[in-house]
Amino acid sequence: MTDGLVIPELDAGPFLLRPFRPGDLPLIEEAAADPYIPVISSVPVPYTEAAGLAFVQRQHDRARECVGYSLAIADRDGDRAVGQIGLWVTELAEGRAATGYWIAPSARGRGAAGHALAAVARWALTDLAIPRVHLHVEPWNTASIRTAERAGFQREGLLRSWMELGGVRRDMLLYARVAADGQAAPTD
Repeated sequence: MTDGLVIPELDAGPFLLRPFRPGDLPLIEEAAADPYIPVISSVPVPYTEAAGLAFVQRQHDRARECVGYSLAIADRDGDRAVGQIGLWVTELAEGRAATGYWIAPSARGRGAAGHALAAVARWALTDLAIPRVHLHVEPWNTASIRTAERAGFQREGLLRSWMELGGVRRDMLLYARVAADGQAAPTD
């Protein structure tokens, strides 16, 4: 019997990756108002305090159920949550894990996603000894493409009509880092 995964705190330069808390409700409320974040995540729409608290609980449940680690990306100064990053470990038997992230509109352009992605990849590849970490990015999302590449992820190809998001089949670019790639740090 296992008690699940333990959500860590990870150093991400000017950011800290940590478990979600009820105090992160302002982030969830802002994310719920974004036109894209709720499409790619479980951020609740419409937002209510109860729905926000249920979101926080779901993030902890993912670890308890051994699905993965959902981490709040928080400013190191002031501990204000600005986004989310996950490491999903349901494919560990095949030697791989998936990652994904989002940043609230008010916090974009500060390198939060890049610092978080580099920190999660480093932790997964080194400390957890997962051989491969991959992520999917829509081809139009140039900011996320830059983030992935700056964090050392390499583009592997285009997956046509890969997944349904918001009721629409979407193409996805596949990016990955493998343990043999070495370490990369984001550039701002």
